[in-house]
Amino acid sequence: MPFLKWIRYGAWAAVILISFTCAAILLGWWRVDGSRVAAESQSNISAPVDIGGPFSLTDHRGKAVTDKDFVGKPMAVFFGFTHCPEVCPTTLVQLGNLTKQIGQAADKLQILFITVDPERDTPEQMALYLESFDPRVVGLSGTREQVEAALKAYKAYAKKVPTDGSYTMDHTASVYLMNADGSFRTMIDYHEEDSSALAKIRMVLR
Repeated sequence: MPFLKWIRYGAWAAVILISFTCAAILLGWWRVDGSRVAAESQSNISAPVDIGGPFSLTDHRGKAVTDKDFVGKPMAVFFGFTHCPEVCPTTLVQLGNLTKQIGQAADKLQILFITVDPERDTPEQMALYLESFDPRVVGLSGTREQVEAALKAYKAYAKKVPTDGSYTMDHTASVYLMNADGSFRTMIDYHEEDSSALAKIRMVLR
C-alpha cells in the first residue's frame, strides 16, 4: 500500500508539473519582446464584436484624420511605437510582404499604424520611421487623450514600462482586420503563420 500511495503522489506531481510547464510556455508565447497580445485572442470570432469606432488623430504627413476618412476600405489596424525593438518592425514587414503576395487587390487594404507612445512618436518621427516599410502604411499619432480614445475603441492594451533611464511600452501585438464598413472581422496574431494571415486578409478584401 505505501508503494501504491507513493505512485499516486508521483502521478499527481507529474500532472501539476506539466500544467505549470504548459502555463509558462503559453506566457512566453503571448508576451514577447516587451509587448503583449490581448489576453483574449479574437482570431476566430465570427459573431459581431464591438471592436473599432470613432477616433481623431494626426497622420504621419501632419494631416488631421478621423475614422470616417477610411470608411469604404478594409483596414489592418496595428498599435505599436517607433522605439519598439522587434514586434512592431516584424509586424509591419510581415504586412508589407503579405500585401505584395496578394498583388493589386491589396491596394484596397488600408494599413494603419497607431502609436501607443505619442509623447515620442510625433508625426515627423512616424514619417521617418515608416520610410522603411510599405508605402501603404499610414502612421497615426495625436495627444495622449486621442490615443487613449483609439485604444479604448479597439479594446487594445498599452502600458508604459520604465527601463534604465527611459521606458518601453507593453502593447497589444495583434493586427485588427476591419471590414470596409468599419466593423470588426478578425485578428492576425503576432505568432501567426503567413499562410493563415494571408487567408484572413483575402477574406476581408472580398
